[in-house]
Amino acid sequence: MASPTHRRSLRKRRTVVVTAAVAAAGVGAGLLVVNANAEAVDLYHQALPAKDGWAASGSGTTGGAKADSAHTYTVSTRAQLVKALGSVSDTTPRIIKVKGTIDANTDDSGKKLSCADYAAGTGYSLDSYLKAYDPGTWGKKAPSGGQEDARAAAAAKQKKNIVFRVPANTTIVGVPGTNAGIKGGSLQVQNVDNVIVRNLTFAATEDCFPQWDPTDGSAGEWNSNYDSVTLRGATHVWADHNTFTDAPFFDSAQKTYFGRKYQIHDGALDITNGSDLVTVERNQFTNHDKTMLIGSSDTDSTGKLRVSIHHNVWKGIVQRAPLARIGQIHLYNNFYDTTTLNGYAAKYSLDSRAKAQVVAEHNAWQLPSGAKVAKLLSGDGTGSVAGGGNLVNGTATDIVAAYNAANSKKLKTTVNWTPTLTAGLEKSAKSLPTDLLKTTGAGVLS
Repeated sequence: MASPTHRRSLRKRRTVVVTAAVAAAGVGAGLLVVNANAEAVDLYHQALPAKDGWAASGSGTTGGAKADSAHTYTVSTRAQLVKALGSVSDTTPRIIKVKGTIDANTDDSGKKLSCADYAAGTGYSLDSYLKAYDPGTWGKKAPSGGQEDARAAAAAKQKKNIVFRVPANTTIVGVPGTNAGIKGGSLQVQNVDNVIVRNLTFAATEDCFPQWDPTDGSAGEWNSNYDSVTLRGATHVWADHNTFTDAPFFDSAQKTYFGRKYQIHDGALDITNGSDLVTVERNQFTNHDKTMLIGSSDTDSTGKLRVSIHHNVWKGIVQRAPLARIGQIHLYNNFYDTTTLNGYAAKYSLDSRAKAQVVAEHNAWQLPSGAKVAKLLSGDGTGSVAGGGNLVNGTATDIVAAYNAANSKKLKTTVNWTPTLTAGLEKSAKSLPTDLLKTTGAGVLS
């Protein structure tokens, strides 16, 4: 049974479509919704509620709420999305309604593009690349020369096609009931302010041309580009009710070259390069390895990287849920199911390093039989994880104490800040495993 506080929280988010009221209210092409308290809410013009995480700080996050009809678009193809986004230097408020699934790997006429199409004319082939940089003959130096140049040229062609740069003051929302989303694409929110991304499924964001780096770790690695959503130097961003997944092609199906998995997936939602004032809520992250990176390096941006992550579901996630550096991160009311899914076996959930100041409270973990609580966390000995009220398999558990008891590089247990932007914080995590599976991800908003 949900607590009274939680039931009130759910009622506030439960919406009913009232299509007949749209024209009467003068909303035009907008979708008018009414919540259980009879408060009219236009999904497309909706701003982040007050005190809802770090993105509510200062001027708050309104996205394209002030957009006029001339800057309100409905898109269903890659070409239409590119046109609606326009120039990243144009900060005019805009609303982009995504209707159905947009395939980023298509040309302007809608024709499907393959990796072979991007490679055409560059001279690149995987077989030639593997032959050229086989560690047995090439050694452990970084690839250079003909096939690496050809790989970079092919990669540039794909990047030009699948990366969508989002201007400031933009709202991108999936149209309810249309399976709205972006397949194979990457939203890039870079050095802009005030962006909202909601109700979208991001799937199959894949790099056709991973680069071999023999110096990455002791055995080398295949490194890919393209997060489904990447924030770089972005401020005031609200990511709400989205779904992130590698489907339909999972890492378990990838081949192995040079003894390492040929990795075509990068991050799901990465927050780096001094990004700040971000709220990530009510999303589903599933079937993915390196899921959320906060801070691109141990020297990213002191005083920034302030992120709130709440009421999300993490299921079939290997690691980085999130990996946090430097910033002040509030992680609350999330549900983690660490059961192996489609070959994605959990290594850890939360990594606090580079003096990150994490408050993790009232989250719930579901662990399979034999899994150890100590492996839910990770760190480098400089990061902090404070907070309490966390449950593991329904039992109150001090996850930091469990980690510290098993590791020499201890997590610190105090932080230098106190969360105040905590709208929706529930003091009990008991009902999260049931409730969040019903109320998170794309397709739930109506």
